[in-house]
Amino acid sequence: MNAVQIRSAERALSVGTWLIVGGAMLFSILTVTPLMERHSPEGWEWTAPILPLVVDAAVVIVVRLDSVLASLGGHGGRWPIALRWMTGAMTLALNVADSALKKDLVGAAVHAVAPLLLIVTAETGLAYRRAITTAQAAREAQLKAERAEREQAAAERREAQERRAREERDHAALLAREQREHEALIAREQTAREDAARREERERIEARERAEREARERSEQMREQQQAERERLEREAAQRRERDRLEREQEARRQQQERAEREARERAALLAAGPVNEKLPEDKARLVVHASFGEGLPVRAAAELCGWSTGWVSARYQEHRDGTGLVLEAAS
Repeated sequence: MNAVQIRSAERALSVGTWLIVGGAMLFSILTVTPLMERHSPEGWEWTAPILPLVVDAAVVIVVRLDSVLASLGGHGGRWPIALRWMTGAMTLALNVADSALKKDLVGAAVHAVAPLLLIVTAETGLAYRRAITTAQAAREAQLKAERAEREQAAAERREAQERRAREERDHAALLAREQREHEALIAREQTAREDAARREERERIEARERAEREARERSEQMREQQQAERERLEREAAQRRERDRLEREQEARRQQQERAEREARERAALLAAGPVNEKLPEDKARLVVHASFGEGLPVRAAAELCGWSTGWVSARYQEHRDGTGLVLEAAS
Protein backbone atom coordinates (compact mmCIF):
# COMPACT_ATOMS: atom_id res chain seq x y z
CA MET A 1 0.00 0.00 0.00
CA ASN A 2 1.16 3.49 -0.72
CA ALA A 3 0.92 6.47 1.63
CA VAL A 4 -2.40 7.65 0.18
CA GLN A 5 -4.03 4.25 0.76
CA ILE A 6 -2.66 4.10 4.30
CA ARG A 7 -4.04 7.56 5.11
CA SER A 8 -7.40 6.55 3.60
CA ALA A 9 -7.52 3.41 5.79
CA GLU A 10 -6.61 5.41 8.89
CA ARG A 11 -9.31 7.98 8.06
CA ALA A 12 -11.95 5.23 7.59
CA LEU A 13 -10.88 3.60 10.88
CA SER A 14 -11.01 6.93 12.73
CA VAL A 15 -14.41 7.93 11.29
CA GLY A 16 -15.92 4.50 11.98
CA THR A 17 -14.55 4.41 15.51
CA TRP A 18 -15.94 7.85 16.38
CA LEU A 19 -19.32 7.01 14.82
CA ILE A 20 -19.53 3.90 17.01
CA VAL A 21 -18.33 5.85 20.09
CA GLY A 22 -20.86 8.63 19.44
CA GLY A 23 -23.73 6.19 18.90
CA ALA A 24 -22.79 4.18 22.02
CA MET A 25 -22.56 7.38 24.10
CA LEU A 26 -25.98 8.57 22.93
CA PHE A 27 -27.55 5.15 23.52
CA SER A 28 -25.89 4.92 26.96
CA ILE A 29 -27.14 8.36 28.03
CA LEU A 30 -30.69 7.58 26.88
CA THR A 31 -30.61 4.16 28.62
CA VAL A 32 -28.87 5.08 31.92
CA THR A 33 -30.57 8.43 32.58
CA PRO A 34 -34.02 6.93 33.47
CA LEU A 35 -32.32 4.40 35.75
CA MET A 36 -30.41 7.18 37.54
CA GLU A 37 -33.58 9.27 37.88
CA ARG A 38 -35.33 6.43 39.70
CA HIS A 39 -32.38 5.87 42.04
CA SER A 40 -31.62 9.57 42.77
CA PRO A 41 -32.83 11.30 45.96
CA GLU A 42 -36.01 13.32 45.66
CA GLY A 43 -35.28 16.74 44.22
CA TRP A 44 -31.97 15.59 42.67
CA GLU A 45 -33.40 13.89 39.61
CA TRP A 46 -31.81 16.56 37.42
CA THR A 47 -28.35 15.04 38.18
CA ALA A 48 -29.27 11.78 36.44
CA PRO A 49 -27.38 12.49 33.14
CA ILE A 50 -24.12 13.38 34.94
CA LEU A 51 -22.95 9.79 35.60
CA PRO A 52 -23.35 8.51 32.01
CA LEU A 53 -21.69 11.69 30.73
CA VAL A 54 -18.69 11.17 33.06
CA VAL A 55 -18.31 7.52 32.05
CA ASP A 56 -18.65 8.36 28.35
CA ALA A 57 -16.13 11.21 28.70
CA ALA A 58 -13.65 8.68 30.09
CA VAL A 59 -14.39 6.46 27.07
CA VAL A 60 -13.67 9.40 24.70
CA ILE A 61 -10.37 10.16 26.48
CA VAL A 62 -9.27 6.53 26.30
CA VAL A 63 -10.15 6.13 22.62
CA ARG A 64 -8.53 9.44 21.61
CA LEU A 65 -5.28 9.02 23.54
CA ASP A 66 -4.94 5.37 22.55
CA SER A 67 -5.25 6.36 18.89
CA VAL A 68 -2.58 9.06 19.30
CA LEU A 69 -0.17 6.71 21.11
CA ALA A 70 -0.78 3.94 18.57
CA SER A 71 -0.07 6.31 15.65
CA LEU A 72 3.20 7.36 17.36
CA GLY A 73 4.15 3.78 18.10
CA GLY A 74 4.05 4.31 21.88
CA HIS A 75 2.45 2.43 24.76
CA GLY A 76 0.84 4.01 27.80
CA GLY A 77 1.43 1.12 30.21
CA ARG A 78 -1.01 -0.65 32.51
CA TRP A 79 -3.10 2.33 33.64
CA PRO A 80 -4.60 3.08 30.19
CA ILE A 81 -5.52 -0.62 29.87
CA ALA A 82 -7.13 -0.57 33.32
CA LEU A 83 -9.04 2.66 32.51
CA ARG A 84 -10.18 1.28 29.13
CA TRP A 85 -11.55 -1.95 30.59
CA MET A 86 -12.96 -0.22 33.66
CA THR A 87 -14.91 2.33 31.56
CA GLY A 88 -16.10 -0.48 29.26
CA ALA A 89 -17.27 -2.58 32.21
CA MET A 90 -18.99 0.44 33.80
CA THR A 91 -20.76 1.29 30.55
CA LEU A 92 -21.85 -2.32 30.12
CA ALA A 93 -23.05 -2.56 33.74
CA LEU A 94 -25.00 0.72 33.61
CA ASN A 95 -26.67 -0.20 30.31
CA VAL A 96 -27.84 -3.70 31.38
CA ALA A 97 -28.58 -2.80 35.02
CA ASP A 98 -32.18 -1.73 34.43
CA SER A 99 -33.05 -4.89 32.44
CA ALA A 100 -31.14 -7.11 34.86
CA LEU A 101 -33.03 -5.67 37.85
CA LYS A 102 -36.29 -6.45 36.02
CA LYS A 103 -34.92 -9.95 35.13
CA ASP A 104 -35.43 -9.14 31.45
CA LEU A 105 -32.75 -11.25 29.70
CA VAL A 106 -33.70 -10.09 26.23
CA GLY A 107 -33.52 -6.41 27.30
CA ALA A 108 -30.17 -7.01 29.00
CA ALA A 109 -28.83 -8.64 25.84
CA VAL A 110 -30.14 -5.82 23.64
CA HIS A 111 -28.68 -3.13 25.91
CA ALA A 112 -25.37 -4.99 26.07
CA VAL A 113 -24.86 -4.69 22.29
CA ALA A 114 -23.72 -1.04 22.24
CA PRO A 115 -21.26 -1.29 25.22
CA LEU A 116 -19.79 -4.57 23.94
CA LEU A 117 -19.46 -3.10 20.44
CA LEU A 118 -17.76 -0.03 21.95
CA ILE A 119 -15.32 -2.18 23.97
CA VAL A 120 -14.46 -4.43 21.04
CA THR A 121 -14.19 -1.45 18.65
CA ALA A 122 -11.77 0.36 21.02
CA GLU A 123 -9.56 -2.74 21.33
CA THR A 124 -9.79 -3.55 17.62
CA GLY A 125 -9.08 0.07 16.58
CA LEU A 126 -6.04 0.12 18.88
CA ALA A 127 -4.81 -3.15 17.38
CA TYR A 128 -5.41 -1.84 13.84
CA ARG A 129 -3.54 1.39 14.53
CA ARG A 130 -0.60 -0.43 16.07
CA ALA A 131 -0.51 -2.81 13.11
CA ILE A 132 -0.66 0.12 10.66
CA THR A 133 2.10 1.94 12.57
CA THR A 134 4.27 -1.19 12.58
CA ALA A 135 3.63 -1.72 8.87
CA GLN A 136 4.46 1.91 8.12
CA ALA A 137 7.67 1.69 10.13
CA ALA A 138 8.67 -1.49 8.34
CA ARG A 139 7.82 0.02 4.96
CA GLU A 140 9.80 3.17 5.73
CA ALA A 141 12.75 1.06 6.89
CA GLN A 142 12.56 -0.96 3.68
CA LEU A 143 12.36 2.19 1.56
CA LYS A 144 15.24 3.70 3.49
CA ALA A 145 17.35 0.56 2.95
CA GLU A 146 16.51 0.51 -0.76
CA ARG A 147 17.32 4.21 -1.03
CA ALA A 148 20.63 3.62 0.79
CA GLU A 149 21.46 0.74 -1.59
CA ARG A 150 20.64 2.92 -4.61
CA GLU A 151 22.73 5.76 -3.23
CA GLN A 152 25.64 3.39 -2.52
CA ALA A 153 25.43 1.91 -6.05
CA ALA A 154 25.29 5.42 -7.51
CA ALA A 155 28.25 6.45 -5.35
CA GLU A 156 30.25 3.42 -6.56
CA ARG A 157 29.40 4.25 -10.18
CA ARG A 158 30.44 7.87 -9.64
CA GLU A 159 33.66 6.75 -7.97
CA ALA A 160 34.46 4.43 -10.89
CA GLN A 161 33.71 7.18 -13.39
CA GLU A 162 35.81 9.64 -11.41
CA ARG A 163 38.68 7.12 -11.23
CA ARG A 164 38.60 6.58 -15.01
CA ALA A 165 38.35 10.31 -15.59
CA ARG A 166 41.25 10.90 -13.17
CA GLU A 167 43.44 8.34 -14.99
CA GLU A 168 42.61 9.94 -18.32
CA ARG A 169 43.36 13.39 -16.90
CA ASP A 170 46.68 12.15 -15.48
CA HIS A 171 47.71 10.67 -18.86
CA ALA A 172 46.64 13.80 -20.69
CA ALA A 173 48.43 15.92 -18.09
CA LEU A 174 51.64 13.91 -18.60
CA LEU A 175 51.49 14.44 -22.35
CA ALA A 176 50.63 18.09 -21.88
CA ARG A 177 53.48 18.55 -19.40
CA GLU A 178 56.01 17.10 -21.83
CA GLN A 179 54.63 19.33 -24.56
CA ARG A 180 54.73 22.33 -22.29
CA GLU A 181 58.33 21.64 -21.26
CA HIS A 182 59.37 21.53 -24.91
CA GLU A 183 57.43 24.64 -25.71
CA ALA A 184 58.76 26.33 -22.56
CA LEU A 185 62.34 25.73 -23.67
CA ILE A 186 61.62 27.41 -26.99
CA ALA A 187 59.61 30.13 -25.27
CA ARG A 188 62.40 30.91 -22.77
CA GLU A 189 64.79 31.60 -25.57
CA GLN A 190 62.23 33.79 -27.31
CA THR A 191 61.36 35.43 -24.00
CA ALA A 192 64.98 36.32 -23.29
CA ARG A 193 65.18 38.19 -26.58
CA GLU A 194 61.81 39.85 -25.99
CA ASP A 195 62.77 40.80 -22.42
CA ALA A 196 65.82 42.62 -23.63
CA ALA A 197 63.74 44.55 -26.18
CA ARG A 198 61.02 45.30 -23.58
CA ARG A 199 63.62 46.43 -21.05
CA GLU A 200 65.01 48.95 -23.50
CA GLU A 201 61.48 50.09 -24.38
CA ARG A 202 60.54 50.32 -20.69
CA GLU A 203 63.58 52.44 -19.92
CA ARG A 204 62.63 54.85 -22.70
CA ILE A 205 59.03 54.97 -21.48
CA GLU A 206 60.13 55.53 -17.86
CA ALA A 207 62.40 58.39 -18.92
CA ARG A 208 59.54 60.01 -20.87
CA GLU A 209 57.08 59.48 -18.00
CA ARG A 210 59.57 60.93 -15.52
CA ALA A 211 59.93 64.06 -17.64
CA GLU A 212 56.15 64.36 -18.00
CA ARG A 213 55.67 63.83 -14.23
CA GLU A 214 58.16 66.55 -13.41
CA ALA A 215 56.36 68.90 -15.81
CA ARG A 216 53.00 68.05 -14.23
CA GLU A 217 54.40 68.61 -10.74
CA ARG A 218 55.74 72.03 -11.72
CA SER A 219 52.38 72.91 -13.28
CA GLU A 220 50.53 71.64 -10.20
CA GLN A 221 52.74 73.72 -7.91
CA MET A 222 52.06 76.81 -10.00
CA ARG A 223 48.30 76.13 -9.88
CA GLU A 224 48.46 75.62 -6.12
CA GLN A 225 50.32 78.90 -5.69
CA GLN A 226 47.77 80.70 -7.87
CA GLN A 227 44.91 79.08 -5.97
CA ALA A 228 46.45 80.07 -2.63
CA GLU A 229 46.87 83.65 -3.87
CA ARG A 230 43.23 83.76 -5.03
CA GLU A 231 42.04 82.37 -1.70
CA ARG A 232 44.14 84.97 0.15
CA LEU A 233 42.69 87.80 -1.95
CA GLU A 234 39.15 86.44 -1.41
CA ARG A 235 39.72 86.26 2.34
CA GLU A 236 41.01 89.83 2.40
CA ALA A 237 38.00 90.98 0.35
CA ALA A 238 35.64 89.11 2.68
CA GLN A 239 37.34 90.66 5.71
CA ARG A 240 37.00 94.11 4.17
CA ARG A 241 33.31 93.51 3.44
CA GLU A 242 32.80 92.29 7.00
CA ARG A 243 34.55 95.37 8.41
CA ASP A 244 32.43 97.64 6.19
CA ARG A 245 29.27 95.84 7.32
CA LEU A 246 30.22 96.19 10.98
CA GLU A 247 31.01 99.86 10.49
CA ARG A 248 27.63 100.43 8.79
CA GLU A 249 25.85 98.60 11.57
CA GLN A 250 27.70 100.63 14.22
CA GLU A 251 26.85 103.85 12.35
CA ALA A 252 23.19 102.82 12.08
CA ARG A 253 23.05 102.00 15.79
CA ARG A 254 24.72 105.30 16.64
CA GLN A 255 22.25 107.25 14.48
CA GLN A 256 19.34 105.31 15.95
CA GLN A 257 20.60 106.02 19.45
CA GLU A 258 21.03 109.72 18.66
CA ARG A 259 17.54 109.83 17.17
CA ALA A 260 16.12 108.12 20.26
CA GLU A 261 17.94 110.56 22.53
CA ARG A 262 16.72 113.50 20.46
CA GLU A 263 13.14 112.25 20.58
CA ALA A 264 13.45 111.74 24.33
CA ARG A 265 14.68 115.33 24.76
CA GLU A 266 11.89 116.62 22.54
CA ARG A 267 9.27 114.66 24.55
CA ALA A 268 10.75 115.90 27.78
CA ALA A 269 10.64 119.49 26.47
CA LEU A 270 7.01 119.09 25.39
CA LEU A 271 5.96 117.55 28.68
CA ALA A 272 7.94 120.01 30.79
CA ALA A 273 5.58 122.86 29.83
CA GLY A 274 2.91 121.47 32.16
CA PRO A 275 -0.90 121.73 31.88
CA VAL A 276 -2.35 124.47 29.65
CA ASN A 277 -5.58 126.45 30.01
CA GLU A 278 -6.48 126.51 26.32
CA LYS A 279 -6.22 124.15 23.37
CA LEU A 280 -2.89 123.99 21.61
CA PRO A 281 -2.76 123.91 17.82
CA GLU A 282 -3.55 120.47 16.47
CA ASP A 283 -0.08 119.73 15.15
CA LYS A 284 1.53 120.68 18.44
CA ALA A 285 -1.19 118.88 20.36
CA ARG A 286 -0.43 115.74 18.37
CA LEU A 287 3.24 116.06 19.32
CA VAL A 288 2.30 116.40 22.99
CA VAL A 289 0.01 113.35 22.79
CA HIS A 290 2.77 111.38 21.04
CA ALA A 291 5.23 112.33 23.80
CA SER A 292 2.72 111.43 26.52
CA PHE A 293 2.04 108.05 24.87
CA GLY A 294 5.78 107.37 24.67
CA GLU A 295 6.21 108.23 28.37
CA GLY A 296 3.21 106.07 29.32
CA LEU A 297 1.12 108.95 30.77
CA PRO A 298 -2.62 108.37 31.24
CA VAL A 299 -5.13 109.87 28.80
CA ARG A 300 -6.32 112.52 31.32
CA ALA A 301 -2.80 113.79 31.96
CA ALA A 302 -2.17 114.06 28.20
CA ALA A 303 -5.46 115.95 27.79
CA GLU A 304 -4.39 118.46 30.48
CA LEU A 305 -1.02 118.98 28.74
CA CYS A 306 -2.50 119.69 25.26
CA GLY A 307 -5.83 121.27 26.29
CA TRP A 308 -7.89 118.92 24.08
CA SER A 309 -10.67 116.59 25.23
CA THR A 310 -9.99 113.14 26.64
CA GLY A 311 -12.00 111.60 23.77
CA TRP A 312 -9.76 113.20 21.20
CA VAL A 313 -6.65 112.17 23.17
CA SER A 314 -8.01 108.58 23.53
CA ALA A 315 -8.48 108.44 19.76
CA ARG A 316 -4.87 109.58 19.25
CA TYR A 317 -3.68 106.95 21.78
CA GLN A 318 -5.58 104.27 19.83
CA GLU A 319 -3.94 105.44 16.60
CA HIS A 320 -0.53 105.08 18.24
CA ARG A 321 -1.42 101.59 19.45
CA ASP A 322 -2.54 100.62 15.93
CA GLY A 323 0.56 102.19 14.40
CA THR A 324 -1.31 104.78 12.31
CA GLY A 325 -0.40 107.59 14.66
CA LEU A 326 3.29 107.15 13.91
CA VAL A 327 2.58 107.46 10.19
CA LEU A 328 0.58 110.65 10.71
CA GLU A 329 3.30 112.14 12.92
CA ALA A 330 5.95 111.33 10.31
CA ALA A 331 3.82 112.89 7.58
CA SER A 332 3.31 116.07 9.64
